Amino acid sequence: MQRILITGTAGFIGFHLARLLLAEGFRVHGFDGMTDYYDVALKRRRHAILLQSPNFTATEGMLEDAALFDRMADEFRPEVIVHLAGQAGVRYSLENPRAYIDSNIVGTFNVMEAARRLQVAHLLMASTSSVYGANDDMPFTERDKADTQLTIYAATKKANESMGHSYAHLWNLPTTMFRFFTVYGPFGRPDLALYKFVDAILENRPIDIYNHGEMYRDFTYVDDLVRGIRLLIDAVPVRPASRDDIADWDSLSPVAPYRVVNIGNSDKVRLLDFVEAIEDCLGKKAIRNYMEMQKGDVPATWADATLLQNLTGYRPQTDFHDGIARFVEWFRDYYGK
Repeated sequence: MQRILITGTAGFIGFHLARLLLAEGFRVHGFDGMTDYYDVALKRRRHAILLQSPNFTATEGMLEDAALFDRMADEFRPEVIVHLAGQAGVRYSLENPRAYIDSNIVGTFNVMEAARRLQVAHLLMASTSSVYGANDDMPFTERDKADTQLTIYAATKKANESMGHSYAHLWNLPTTMFRFFTVYGPFGRPDLALYKFVDAILENRPIDIYNHGEMYRDFTYVDDLVRGIRLLIDAVPVRPASRDDIADWDSLSPVAPYRVVNIGNSDKVRLLDFVEAIEDCLGKKAIRNYMEMQKGDVPATWADATLLQNLTGYRPQTDFHDGIARFVEWFRDYYGK
């Protein structure tokens, strides 16, 4: 039974990935800090669900605690590490930038060191579409230059990509970075737009709509995202013998077993259309508070998922109307609304 270590299993994406892997018969160990960035009760509920499986075990602790992380990793001896934990949130990075340095830089370094020492077969780490920053040529492809990050959150994730490449090169550590695009779905984070919008509309509170609704996002349903990660676990990058061995559609490094992969729905959706779909699903109109663009935000994201499809044969495709309906069903059931 393959042993997979996932950081961030009490988080939104980590929970869904762990549940998928457990259903497929893997042994999973989770590592999570249970920070109070948002409702800890929701995080504990996710872990409680996972702990119903005899093949799931967990350690609570902060990524910055290298000694604790190393003891856990040495005991579990993972064959694969999927690193999803970290300080999330574009807007929160304006208020508390140090949290991103501690978790996303120091914490990620500790994960990479454990992966190197244990010589895992594959290290997979989360990045974000935010690394594309001020790029405006869309859809974004992994081979695009991405040097214009607009927030410290995005900057720490771009730093993680560079750190990952250096370790892949130096230690021949197969590493895949995946860039997420606006993930949503059941058990989602309360700070994400869909969660906030549904909650506010049901409670007759106004919703903030930035840039007067002229925003576009590549909304990716969480089940599609974790299916992509699951398939990428088996798509282990190999250091190429020469540049000629790299396909023109591949982001594989010419000097390391390292690759960056977009995981997105490849469908640019207007924010106002997203809001209208929520209203239709709830049967209730939102009180709209139109606002200017927020500092550090970007007007649009849009993924080219060709590389993911070429590597795995899979492409996310859940329509946002269907995804919203599934979230609303979960939300009403979970909160009794």
